[in-house]
Amino acid sequence: MDDPTGLIDQPESWPVTSHEIKATGRVESFVEDKITTPSGEQITRQWASHPGAVAVMAMDDHGRIAVVHQYRHPVGFRLVEPPAGILDHAGESGLVAAQRELAEEARLQASDWRTLVDIFTSPGGLEESIRIYLARDLSPADLPDGFVIEGEEVDMGLYWMPLDDLVELVYQGKIQSPTLVSGTLSLALAQAQGRLDTLRSSEADWPARAVKEQRDRDFG
Repeated sequence: MDDPTGLIDQPESWPVTSHEIKATGRVESFVEDKITTPSGEQITRQWASHPGAVAVMAMDDHGRIAVVHQYRHPVGFRLVEPPAGILDHAGESGLVAAQRELAEEARLQASDWRTLVDIFTSPGGLEESIRIYLARDLSPADLPDGFVIEGEEVDMGLYWMPLDDLVELVYQGKIQSPTLVSGTLSLALAQAQGRLDTLRSSEADWPARAVKEQRDRDFG
């Protein structure tokens, strides 16, 4: 068996001999690439581009988490989720985006921000990377200037749920949002290990963003 020492996710790029955008939507584009593998095989892969996103596990002094209950049309479910949203433009700070989303969806601000966990939501076919933050020392916030509540957000509501209850719901299969599942289990473990105050900085390197930005330049 190979030695797994030092085994981590790492950027890698196989030669792309053809890159074609088949369709472009409001947020994503549908892409078809022809790729040469290290063995010389020619393969075709189809995938959806995505600008990336952030989510916030906002925890109050009682260990409760702020969540929304949002309709998600592609899966036909109303999902329990943390406040979250896409990065609005290339180069946008993840922290700034997270602060904006927390204010927009929960009308909250926080004085203590940490990077909790980074995930790819569906790396076999979707480019989306999400950084999930832990926000503490919460206080009320006004809606950002110019923000208009519309679409699904008009009907989603804000709720406070104990972290332990969220963990139980994850294991019961009653919570399925990848951001909330990842955020809940990561936060519960970090709390159990006493590492909340030693989590990565809110401005920690985000390799997935650097790779995406380079690929965007390469593909024009």
